Amino acid sequence: MRVPGYRRPLYRDDAVVLRVQKLGESDRIITLLTRRHGRIRAVARGVRRTTSRFGARLEPFGHIDLQLAEGPSLHTVSQVEAIELYGKRFLSDYPRYTAASAVAETAERLTPIEQEPMLRLFQLTLGALRALAEGAHASTLVLDAYLLRSMGVAGWAPALAECAVCGSPGRHGAFSVPAGGCVCPDCRPPGAAHPAPATLDLMSALTSGDWRVADGAEAGNRRECSGLVAAHLQWHLERALRSLPLVDRG
Repeated sequence: MRVPGYRRPLYRDDAVVLRVQKLGESDRIITLLTRRHGRIRAVARGVRRTTSRFGARLEPFGHIDLQLAEGPSLHTVSQVEAIELYGKRFLSDYPRYTAASAVAETAERLTPIEQEPMLRLFQLTLGALRALAEGAHASTLVLDAYLLRSMGVAGWAPALAECAVCGSPGRHGAFSVPAGGCVCPDCRPPGAAHPAPATLDLMSALTSGDWRVADGAEAGNRRECSGLVAAHLQWHLERALRSLPLVDRG
């Protein structure tokens, strides 16, 4: 859409704010995961001034409706309306805040190409931030559920109900990150982990959304699950996530 007197085309979308960076004395670069246009970066002019009309709406983890002017590299934010500013609900809660930071960093890392629509990842990211804001489940469980499901969107979901190598069905007792998940005795490589059966049950529950099982998991199984999920994700990303070591695992 073109507006008379405005040389650049404008468009609207709703988005999750993933990251905010300072630019100059009063501007910010906002990294957004939008519903229809994928990940974009946009300049928000003057939002660091106390007189800014919408600076508070462009904080991390918020769900916003906005109007953007297209640019050759960075777009420009021209209007913003808050839908739900989730970050305000856990700003002083370290476990939930660090889990949200890991969600946002993962979303950014899983969208390497700007302006490539990723509706399913947008929905997962929005759902994870909403769940963290509501506080109905432990923050680490919400994070691990998000990581498992987002890896499924990326095509990296760990095999849990069959051997990752030969495909033989059944719950196999060994887990190998390089192999892609659970492995049978015939395919088990050296160095494969042997997680507790309850840990694998927890991973399956988080993947499928069975919160009755997930919420009832023991602390040791939660920690073991988190370690496997983080290792699996970072193996495929080929780089560590900066935010994961900061997450409070209780």
